[in-house]
Amino acid sequence: MEKRDLYDVNKKLTGKTIFKDEEVPENYYILVVVLLLQNENNEFLIQKRSIAKGGEWAFTGGHPKSSESSLEGIYTEVKEELGININEPILFKEACAKNTFCDLYYLKQNIDLSDIKLLDGEVAEVKYATIEEIEKLYKEGKFKKGHYMMFKDCLEYLGENYGNNN
Repeated sequence: MEKRDLYDVNKKLTGKTIFKDEEVPENYYILVVVLLLQNENNEFLIQKRSIAKGGEWAFTGGHPKSSESSLEGIYTEVKEELGININEPILFKEACAKNTFCDLYYLKQNIDLSDIKLLDGEVAEVKYATIEEIEKLYKEGKFKKGHYMMFKDCLEYLGENYGNNN
């Protein structure tokens, strides 16, 4: 059974853990990592979660395993969910909502979709999408709300000339 580290309000490890499906105790936090990956055409890699996971479009991410750093966690999640290795991403935002810290990573790297091996039961489909396509999916209720907010944060981070950065 997979364990998760518990953090205090200052995002410091407490030495305590919980199992994956356990509720986070009051005054403790868990960590989530998310990767916004962009190709040379300035499209973002998005994935459709399996029906068992909600069936919505989102970005790659998840919970680092116990004893994994945030960066190690993003490498693990991308490898597990998509079967690929990535270059080193940039941590562009650290956020907190309720009892969860969220580290948002950005990476500009070309990944050939034919190299991706989807994790059965987690990811149903992947594709590259433009800003307009992601916005359309969100307006249709097909893109995970929290991930859409992260997307907006990423666009703000990249600035108006996002296609020329990195």
